[in-house]
Amino acid sequence: MTTTRQEPALNADERTMLDGWLDYHRQTLAWKCEGLTDAQLRTASAEPSELTLMGLVRHMAEVERYWFRAVLTGEDSAPLYCGEQDPDGDFHVTAQDTWAEASAVWQAEIEAARRVAAGLDLDRLSERLDKRTGEPFSLRWIYTHMIEEYARHNGHADLVRERIDGAAGD
Repeated sequence: MTTTRQEPALNADERTMLDGWLDYHRQTLAWKCEGLTDAQLRTASAEPSELTLMGLVRHMAEVERYWFRAVLTGEDSAPLYCGEQDPDGDFHVTAQDTWAEASAVWQAEIEAARRVAAGLDLDRLSERLDKRTGEPFSLRWIYTHMIEEYARHNGHADLVRERIDGAAGD
């Protein structure tokens, strides 16, 4: 499968712009993982770091689930890979973990996020509150945070990918 990244619109309304940038960054992470074997996707960036492309994808599945389902709607959605025993379980991939599973879970969470956000106003406030301030998050804030989260991790993904096979790019 070849990932096609859709450039965000240069002149659009706010919602179209936010959707476009979030999708662009989702597509960028998929592109960084494209064409690699499961073993390569489980390859850590550099010791002692455990950062892998598969771990980044699993992490973003957790992030999509948390912000759009647990925070925005208040859904009681248990973490996918993390727990009390291993709070960073999304990053702790094993030889048994596969790209097929990680990618499918990630794509399912992206689709769930799209369904949740569809038709909601950007001013819609979250059901769960910020633990520090006690205030709700707006959907606009969640979109902006998700774009930031993907952008940061796509930088990590670029470095991991370059280490694996020399491929580099935006």
